[in-house]
Amino acid sequence: MKAAQKPGQEPVASLPARSSLPKLLSALFYGTCSFLIVLVNKTVLTVYRFPSPMFLGVGQMVTTILILYVSKLNKIIHFPDLDKSIPTKLFPLPLIYIGNHISGLSSIGKLSLPMFTVLRKFTIPLTLLLEIIILGKRFPLGIIISVFAIIVGALIAAGSDLAFSMEGYVSVLLNDVFTAANGVYTKQKIDPQELGRYGVIFYNACFMVIPTVLISFFTGDFQQATNFQQWTNVLFIFQFLLSCVLGFLLMCSTVLCSHYNSALTTAVVGAIKHGRRAEIFILGNTRTEQS
Repeated sequence: MKAAQKPGQEPVASLPARSSLPKLLSALFYGTCSFLIVLVNKTVLTVYRFPSPMFLGVGQMVTTILILYVSKLNKIIHFPDLDKSIPTKLFPLPLIYIGNHISGLSSIGKLSLPMFTVLRKFTIPLTLLLEIIILGKRFPLGIIISVFAIIVGALIAAGSDLAFSMEGYVSVLLNDVFTAANGVYTKQKIDPQELGRYGVIFYNACFMVIPTVLISFFTGDFQQATNFQQWTNVLFIFQFLLSCVLGFLLMCSTVLCSHYNSALTTAVVGAIKHGRRAEIFILGNTRTEQS
């Protein structure tokens, strides 16, 4: 016999669907932003041959800081004001972000595209492992088997390309570790009682923009950007600014996906774009060297 439903009470059957909708939409939002920024970056780095991917990253951080700060001033969003406890609450995310950024740039072009794509897939099991260790999560056996099936499938697909490069393998695997750690610690830090989603994005960008500018300057990336000949091209400027805005949206969508889902889900969605992103940066570097 069914229990009587109280007036105004929501049917129990609708609750799972309601709770799963934000998870699905946040994953789709993240996947869409990832896809769009790859297309725009392809235009900026290959069609216009912009030689400074790190400078582009600085532009994305500055855009993120400005949008979130103006939104906070207008009370559209809320996150804690800066105080001496913020670095402690955010640590070690800024260091992980630096490691992720540098190892990602250093890994480009050191391996063939198939092997690069395979090694980047190791981000998924590393994320699963770090969620177990750091967040104390427990995954069903079916999920664990599925994760390792992804790795085995990728290894089989790249079986015809077994070229070995110690420097390439180390840099890509380090990038995997930093990417997995970034996802897991982001999940840990977005507690609404602490920094919240927007606070994590804002303060991470604030703490990282100056070190990234310095790295860009000392590696010559900044000089290449300032000497670029297309700064008078309105279409290039539009694409550059669009990439900066999409960079902000990508950061927001990453945190949103991690908030509603697990870091593992975010890693799986992100793995879809790794091969395409590698191809774009490799093409960009090749065309820059040829010019």
